Amino acid sequence: MSFHVTPDQLRRAEEFVRRCHAHGELAPVDLDQFWAAQKQATADPWSADCPQMPLGMLMSSECVFDELGIPETDENWHRLTHDSTWRAEVCRAYNDRAEQIVGRRLLSEAVPDPSRQWPGHKGLHDIFEARNEWHGASYWLQQAAHGEAELRALLDRVDERLADLRAFVLPDGWEAAKERLLPRGIRPPLYRGQRGPVTFATSIYGAEDLIWLILDNPELAARLRDTILRAILELARVIDEEAGYTPETAPHGWGWADDNCCLLNPALYEFWGYPILKGVFDRYSPNPGDARGQHSDSDMAHLLPVLGQLGLTWANFGPTVRCDEIREHLPRALICGQLAPFTLSRNEEVNMVAELLRDHAMTRERHGISFATAGSINNG
Repeated sequence: MSFHVTPDQLRRAEEFVRRCHAHGELAPVDLDQFWAAQKQATADPWSADCPQMPLGMLMSSECVFDELGIPETDENWHRLTHDSTWRAEVCRAYNDRAEQIVGRRLLSEAVPDPSRQWPGHKGLHDIFEARNEWHGASYWLQQAAHGEAELRALLDRVDERLADLRAFVLPDGWEAAKERLLPRGIRPPLYRGQRGPVTFATSIYGAEDLIWLILDNPELAARLRDTILRAILELARVIDEEAGYTPETAPHGWGWADDNCCLLNPALYEFWGYPILKGVFDRYSPNPGDARGQHSDSDMAHLLPVLGQLGLTWANFGPTVRCDEIREHLPRALICGQLAPFTLSRNEEVNMVAELLRDHAMTRERHGISFATAGSINNG
């Protein structure tokens, strides 16, 4: 059942779907007109002249499993993630079908050029000694500390690494790649997004452990919070400098993915999570027009008043969070979809239309929304 849909919206959706099916399997669509309107809507989703709600879910390569009938095994997931040649092949096969139906090749078929690739460097989880293990079709961070004594010792070691983080995070061969690539104008990918602070901390220390730490030992919790912030800023600074940027010339913008932020109440989040977001945004999104975003596909509406203090410019929140709630607290944030993921994955046609009508009604006056899922899409 869809969230927050009115009986009238459901009735209108049922009638619309009935009329579509009267035309056969696929209802007639003027694809040229749709994509022209999509281009205009995407360029300015806030405009009063926006011709349609922009479509924000143009799929990602994970959809090839269902669409092409590829067995969804751990081996094939690993291959999709690590074998760029095979990924391009299956994306090309998907695009051949998509082009016939929607008139566009939606997935990237690009294969990275090895001569233009930088070697991978260590990330925030490495700084905090969290192993990133592959199993169950994805990478999972393993807990790095159990109990307060282990956490203190871990933070001591992190402090030592932060004294010379460049030496720790950059791999062998980095200098050779730098001499080869920078003169060609090929900069290393910048660090401008991170698993959000609550999700990261619950991964490396444990969900219940983090909550009890904040409640029982706020001094140590604050040290963990401040160390995470220092590590993020220092890692970003190191990579910026390696790319040839100064603090004045470094590109702005930052995005978070923090599903587990829902575990903290507003007071705990304002004490623990908010300072990390603010510290990073103050450094990398200091201007009103800079990108400040958060994805949290969980039931975290209780945190909207706190997040509203950060001036987010885009948001993708859980399907139980209403668009009018988001707009009340985040008036300048592009709402990147509130369609329930299971509504899409189950192909609930009536509910898809009903949820679109619901979200349009809640954002009609201001626009600033795209039609996408509030979280992962099928196979995602």
